Amino acid sequence: MPLDSTPPIIEMQGISKRFGPIRALEDASLTIRRGTIHGLVGANGAGKSTIIKVLAGILRNDSGTIRIDGQEVSRLNPAMVERLGIHFIHQDRLLVPTATISEAIFLRHEPRIGPFLNLRLMRRRAAELLKQYFDLELPADTLVQDLTTAQQKIVQITRALAQEAKVLVLDEPTAALVKREVDSLFRVLRRLRDDGIAVIFISHYMQEIEEICDEVTVMRNGTDVGVVEPRSTGIDRIVAMMINRDMGEMYPARQVRPGDPLLEVRNLSLEGHFRNVSLTVRAGEVVGITGLLGSGVKELVQCLFGLERPDSGRIVIEGQEVALGSPVQAVGRSIAMLPEDRRAHGVALDLSIADNIALASLGRYARGGLVSRSKEAEIVNALIRDLSIKTPNRHNLVRNLSGGNQQKVAIAKWLSCQSRIYVLDEPTVAVDVGAKVEIYTLLNRLAAEGAAILLMSSELEELVGMCDRTLVVYRGELIDEFTRSEADTDSLLAAASGAARASAKETA
Repeated sequence: MPLDSTPPIIEMQGISKRFGPIRALEDASLTIRRGTIHGLVGANGAGKSTIIKVLAGILRNDSGTIRIDGQEVSRLNPAMVERLGIHFIHQDRLLVPTATISEAIFLRHEPRIGPFLNLRLMRRRAAELLKQYFDLELPADTLVQDLTTAQQKIVQITRALAQEAKVLVLDEPTAALVKREVDSLFRVLRRLRDDGIAVIFISHYMQEIEEICDEVTVMRNGTDVGVVEPRSTGIDRIVAMMINRDMGEMYPARQVRPGDPLLEVRNLSLEGHFRNVSLTVRAGEVVGITGLLGSGVKELVQCLFGLERPDSGRIVIEGQEVALGSPVQAVGRSIAMLPEDRRAHGVALDLSIADNIALASLGRYARGGLVSRSKEAEIVNALIRDLSIKTPNRHNLVRNLSGGNQQKVAIAKWLSCQSRIYVLDEPTVAVDVGAKVEIYTLLNRLAAEGAAILLMSSELEELVGMCDRTLVVYRGELIDEFTRSEADTDSLLAAASGAARASAKETA
């Protein structure tokens, strides 16, 4: 059946929402058809989160109409939305760690015999649902905390299916999954689509949007700017709609003038992870490093920030050999690190933007043991302006910011420290395209100002577009180096997977 003849289950028309003078949504529309997987994409601040919160009943729209199953509804609240069959699978899994699988699936909807829980029926029904939808056999008494990330995601989805969901809203569902788990999730979503369930799929990963979605609504500046079929439209066109610029502008150009070595690694080894790794990053350089999961590249960058201690080898900072036994010692050597999981390790969510930025550099603001709030405010406000962090003021909690703005706060913390060496672990993971461009522009600026940047990434296009040189680690060994002119995604993948090495052996 053609998509345009499939009846809609959700129709949101002319939705507007303001927060004081800030326009979050202006005449935005979103139509979701039964039995389809519908992508929702947009750059930072485009309005995706706001329109989804209106649908969830968390926010009330100022104007516009909402129809669910053909019936106009108003004054939505979360309980009503759930009764209407719309369920939200959040990026943060929001499961009770000490609950069993069956308890998590039927929480607040437990089958009963009179006043007593029917535990036997609950366990049996949980096992049936997991088998029916996921072909998965897990003991129903298994604790949530003992499940993998992918299995916890499955429990969340099963909980919605147990309540006869008509619509699933998935917010960045693959952010913490490996490729095999993503493939498994996509098989499930296609099966649910074929059963007539509608899926709203929110993701920053454009390749996934193209692979899994039947339709995509693109949002920009608080409104929808188009509904397209991704496989016929293509990623480049969708990205251009999101950021209102050509895909070729994704990676800003810069002049490369490498200076003296700031970071040198000589024959570094960590038993079981990597061995005899040597590399150099000069002032003004962006050097990429990549490797498949388990290659040892993650542990290597952790050694450079004192999070792991190597068994042998040397680390040289600005010509001086150093022992980095802790992150405190690394910071003292002007090294900054952006961790992959910014929410857990990069920022303090329940502190303000100002407190986060000042956290690693309190000495700059202190006099006689007392912090000068006026000096702190001056530096923090300048960084907020400089990095275009979208916030009403510096006192706003970091928890309230988008992922891209949280990452900017994490970077601002190290700019406040006046760091010279930046070790970046997947700096743009789960960040929208618009925020990525802003982060790339900032990295280029840091390099132009003489910083040394080591960029670890699994996004090969990012490495090709951003790096002056890219290093590849395979099974614990640094096996190849590509200059900017030599690097392309095929060559990097061949090296990282070992295919290039195998081909070389066959040729020999």
